[in-house]
Amino acid sequence: MNETYYDVVIVGGGPGGLAAAQGAKEAGASSVLVLEREDQVGGILHQCIHDGFGLIRYRETLTGPEYAHRAQGEALAAGAHLRTGAMVTHLTPDRRLTAVTRQGLLHCQAGAVVLATGCRERTRGAIAIPGTRPAGVYTAGTAQNLMNTKNLMVGRRVVVLGSGDIGLIMARRLTLEGAQVLCVAEQKPAPGGLERNIIQCLYDFGIPLHLRTTVTRIFGPKRLEGVELSQVDAAGRPIPSTGRRVDCDTLLLSVGLIPENEIAAQAGIALDGATNGTVTDGFLQTSVPGIFACGNSRKVMDLADFVSVQGHAAGGNAARFVLGQPLVPMPPETSNAMAKGLPQPGVTTCVLCPKGCRVTLLPGGEAQGNG
Repeated sequence: MNETYYDVVIVGGGPGGLAAAQGAKEAGASSVLVLEREDQVGGILHQCIHDGFGLIRYRETLTGPEYAHRAQGEALAAGAHLRTGAMVTHLTPDRRLTAVTRQGLLHCQAGAVVLATGCRERTRGAIAIPGTRPAGVYTAGTAQNLMNTKNLMVGRRVVVLGSGDIGLIMARRLTLEGAQVLCVAEQKPAPGGLERNIIQCLYDFGIPLHLRTTVTRIFGPKRLEGVELSQVDAAGRPIPSTGRRVDCDTLLLSVGLIPENEIAAQAGIALDGATNGTVTDGFLQTSVPGIFACGNSRKVMDLADFVSVQGHAAGGNAARFVLGQPLVPMPPETSNAMAKGLPQPGVTTCVLCPKGCRVTLLPGGEAQGNG
């Protein structure tokens, strides 16, 4: 078996992986390879055509594709090698990787590895909604991909279950395309998305938000015809006799994200039993020496900007590991700090502050921050 050696191999070419490649080269790694299973690097950013990216990392507002293009350019300018259509299928504790490519199997030996594998959406099966299995039930990310990259309209009368940011953004997107978003239902007593998305995606478009509410049944033999919404108690259990039918042809599920870590598990890396995220130390190194993790594969992050900052740090430490240099602690601004939940009157999220502090709007339009 012929193996090619690289100082640092990065699994995943999303914002975290691209920033890791840049960070590894800038820290002195002589050879850096990014392996991306899709046909282009950038990850989920290419289907996120709304703006709001780059406010922290670049101090300007970019769309997802613009952010991906800039991150790709930075990785290439630093001297990293980006390989698409390469799906990593195996990783060993001694940092040997196998990837499937169009040219056949690729075998690599890495001095250090960075896992930037991202996350996946929870599906209907994960939350076990009773009823038939008709067409018209999508995860919010799948609907976003169909609409924004393939120009396909997923439905006309829509219910969104879950108040994650992708679901909120898709509620707005569908409304702008002429669909009627009947409501967003959230099982918890407060929404899970960012405050700014509650305002910009629901309040600004008059879309109802029903808290302590969930979908308890799906109707329709072939195409979705309706859902049953029920109130839930403090433990999240549906309350009998509170169910009401809502006629709709589409249900979007925005019910959480799961870190993608099958490759990490193969290498014996410790995972968080509650979240499936990789367990790392303060230097973003996993339980296996020389293998680092960043971004959503470690912990689901609020912003792509935070993922990039964390990826850059992980890539830098991967290079330092290879060079035998001291590792540098993870930057504190990579924590999830953006304000979530129901907006507070007169208060908004300071999107330009790395701390995600709150800003009170004073009379006359002036702003007073707490951070």
